[in-house]
Amino acid sequence: MSEIAIDVEHLRHSYTKDDTYAVDDISFQVGKGQIFGFLGPSGAGKSTTQNILTGLLPLQEGRAEVDGYDLTTVDKRRFNRIGVSFEQSNVYSKLTALENLQYYAELFDVPTRNPLELLELAGLADKAKDRAGTFSKGMKHRLTFVRSLLNNPAVWFLDEPTTGLDPAIAATIKDIINAERAAGTTAFLTTHNMHIAEELCDQVGFIVDGQIKLIDSPRNLKRAYGRNQVAVEYLDEGQPVTVDLSPDDADDRAELSRLLDGGGVLTMHTREATLEEIFISVTGQRLVGDEAAE
Repeated sequence: MSEIAIDVEHLRHSYTKDDTYAVDDISFQVGKGQIFGFLGPSGAGKSTTQNILTGLLPLQEGRAEVDGYDLTTVDKRRFNRIGVSFEQSNVYSKLTALENLQYYAELFDVPTRNPLELLELAGLADKAKDRAGTFSKGMKHRLTFVRSLLNNPAVWFLDEPTTGLDPAIAATIKDIINAERAAGTTAFLTTHNMHIAEELCDQVGFIVDGQIKLIDSPRNLKRAYGRNQVAVEYLDEGQPVTVDLSPDDADDRAELSRLLDGGGVLTMHTREATLEEIFISVTGQRLVGDEAAE
């Protein structure tokens, strides 16, 4: 049995059906049980790729398999195996939260999860009998998010899962994603938010102008592009001062030793390149609209 959950080779897609490609000859693999982050600015090709893999757009050129299903053929059974959490919430406003989940559960040919348990997971149990039209944007987002778990998907597509949520709710969403990964679910996460990618992803792919520029783990990227420095905050005549020192430099090592021996060090931590900095270094582009907080 293959250990690959998503397998893409030379994928291309043109909305104008000419040589202007929104996705231009991309190839990648996602292992089972991994969280793969597809990172890039708006218009980079993230959503186009996800829409092809979820069946919302036809496969034009190249080859793609999701959970062993070849996307060149139509097989409705594969929709029982995937879940999709859209960035834009699309709930039925006149139905209650519970009715929304019950309705979607009927669309699957496989056993589904208890809707009340999913509402509890999203912190919406007390709103089960309230119409979704009365919900705030964040509540609708959470309802859409847990709806994508109804069929226990083997491959889970997440589009900006923490967008517009306050930090506490965003933390809950990330906890759920980690729990699903621990249970063996594969997640394909599209985002321009480097913070969530850095926290969650096993592998990340940088996509710009429809082309993948780099794929690697956040850990390897930080090693390759990171700065081998230590930020030391210490007291100098009663005032806090911060200095960056490199363990690779003899003079810096001597200075670090002097500061430690002096007993005035307040804090000390390593300097690491962020995914945002690495993305700019690799692609030459900035993530327009990147969120400072989740």
